[in-house]
Amino acid sequence: MSLIRRGNAFDPFSLDLWDPVDGFPFGSGGSSSSSGSLFPRANSDAAAFAGARIDWKETPEVHVFKADVPGLKKEEVKVEVDDGNILQISGERSREQEEKSDKWHRVERSSGKFLRRFRLPENTKPEQIKASMENGVLTVTVPKEEPKKPDVKSIQISG
Repeated sequence: MSLIRRGNAFDPFSLDLWDPVDGFPFGSGGSSSSSGSLFPRANSDAAAFAGARIDWKETPEVHVFKADVPGLKKEEVKVEVDDGNILQISGERSREQEEKSDKWHRVERSSGKFLRRFRLPENTKPEQIKASMENGVLTVTVPKEEPKKPDVKSIQISG
């Protein structure tokens, strides 16, 4: 069995901000007032979707980013490279239109914008990035440069 680290507290390539009170009922990562929190967040719907979950895997040939974006169309998601080495994945899920005659009994699906940024290592080829989306999962593939083989030059020994 191996442990897989899911957080980014020690990830030097992640540009996400760490929230030290995330998970506490009174902090920015806490629960909304509908779940009984003493200190509700102002915009819990947007905050719930703001942290789109992304896995980053490295193979010998590529870096692979997989983001869960259920219910979004590919036109609602953007993949960009900023400053040559910052991979930026963003999107927005709009709130459903409400009719005045509608009576909601429960609203659990989140809406709002998300934005995630990752600093790519130097051995990547940002100009060859490819992205695809299938069944609510965005896959971004970033090719790596082949490691440079050292030039070995034989030197003849005289004498």
